[in-house]
Amino acid sequence: MPEPNARYLPNFLADADAAFAELLRATPWRQDKIRIMGREIAQPRLTAWYGEAGATYTYSGLTLAPLPFTPLLARIRDAAEAIAGSGFNSVLLNHYRDGADGVSWHSDDEPELGPDPVIASVSLGATRRFDLRRRGDHGRRASFDLQHGSLLLMGRGCQIGWQHRIAKTRAPVGPRINLTFRQICGAGDQRRASRSCKA
Repeated sequence: MPEPNARYLPNFLADADAAFAELLRATPWRQDKIRIMGREIAQPRLTAWYGEAGATYTYSGLTLAPLPFTPLLARIRDAAEAIAGSGFNSVLLNHYRDGADGVSWHSDDEPELGPDPVIASVSLGATRRFDLRRRGDHGRRASFDLQHGSLLLMGRGCQIGWQHRIAKTRAPVGPRINLTFRQICGAGDQRRASRSCKA
């Protein structure tokens, strides 16, 4: 059984400290309610959604209209694109305030992401463990400790065959910001369109 198509670069962002401080201060963070297994709950983290015109994103009963890219987010996106070899027209920011914040097992497989999306995940702040498990065989797992300034690239096949999470922890841990760059198919500048939007 193949391993997940995931590539980890620990020293991706040179000015990680400044980027973390700016995003923590300037982002209009919100805590939306989502629907999980028929129940409406507050997300255990804060979020913000940025993207090009028309890059609307829906997950767990929540629909997000994008804020325009800031210069900082656009610069980080361009650097992630150069490594990924794919275009990204949107980014979901997650603010994990402490160990009580997390995200449960899931795949980024919403229809607007196309049949086989490429996701670039940039981590800032405290290190958190990122787990992957194989669909249909949950004993098959992989983990990464996502460090400050790192990039985790989830390539083709990763969202189809694997799920991922950031588990909650009782261990003392500081705040973390995660930027997950993705391509909303049919939105924004189509010159950036990723191969993942093609069937």
